[in-house]
Amino acid sequence: MSKTKVAIIGSGNIGTDLMIKIARLSQTLEVGAMVGIDPDSDGLARASRIGVPTTHEGIDGLVAMPEFADIQIVFDATSAAAHARHSEVLRAHAKQIVDLTPAALGPYVVPTVNLDQHLEAPNVSMVTCGGQATIPIVAAVRSVATVPFAEIVSSIASKSAGPGTRANIDEFTVTTSRAIEAVGGVERGKAIIVLNPAEPPLLMRNTVFCLAQEGTPEDISAAVEAMVARVQEYVPGYRLKQQVQFERIGHNDPLHIPEMDSDFTGLKVSVFLEVEGAAHYFPPYAGNLDIMTSAALRTAERLAERAGVAA
Repeated sequence: MSKTKVAIIGSGNIGTDLMIKIARLSQTLEVGAMVGIDPDSDGLARASRIGVPTTHEGIDGLVAMPEFADIQIVFDATSAAAHARHSEVLRAHAKQIVDLTPAALGPYVVPTVNLDQHLEAPNVSMVTCGGQATIPIVAAVRSVATVPFAEIVSSIASKSAGPGTRANIDEFTVTTSRAIEAVGGVERGKAIIVLNPAEPPLLMRNTVFCLAQEGTPEDISAAVEAMVARVQEYVPGYRLKQQVQFERIGHNDPLHIPEMDSDFTGLKVSVFLEVEGAAHYFPPYAGNLDIMTSAALRTAERLAERAGVAA
């Protein structure tokens, strides 16, 4: 069976790792073009060595390539600012877009939570690395309890934060917060990112705090553990650092939520996660980058499968 041809815009770390993942792991996709703006980038050099057509002239160079006609899905691994034009051009050519930037021009997609709801969308947003790591947990808690508020803190190694990540810090917090609400299903979400300069670099760590009502610790723990197992199907290094923690907040000492200007009683749920990268291109500590490319790969494979069935 022929594979679906895809293009990757962005020959930096994320685009290069994604290309390697597709070549090694995918039974559905084939990289038909690698696109960059730096002719000396390692990503373009690696693509050429494995026979992938390349251009260093950005989106315009991609459209001009003879291979463009066969491309069905395009990954954008550039920046939120650049994605607006990329999306406009690609949609004019009826290409399916998987957006790895925080631009969020299309619906937010987290594979284990809502992918099947957005298979018809022309542009799907992979949220952020913190969103991919934590929103599955928020959604798991929400599946068995009412969650008025959720807060996530993602800590990543400074060495894993390249120019694109650093340029998109503001977009990261806004996009992740909105996706916690839209995909996680909570009334209010909050996101914080920490760039940790420790040496040697530490693995990606994520803390998820949910304020839960009408749920039991047993049901919440079971839902979280089941969700972790589902994410591990495409991110093997995704794991709980310890058992889910609970603190009961009573009426005599309610917890005030400044973001909602209200008091809370119920269960405070704390989930501690670690993400170790598969080291296809990044070092293992860069789990934040690995979970993005892994989620994008899973999403594109599902989009390709659906297109094949429709055809």
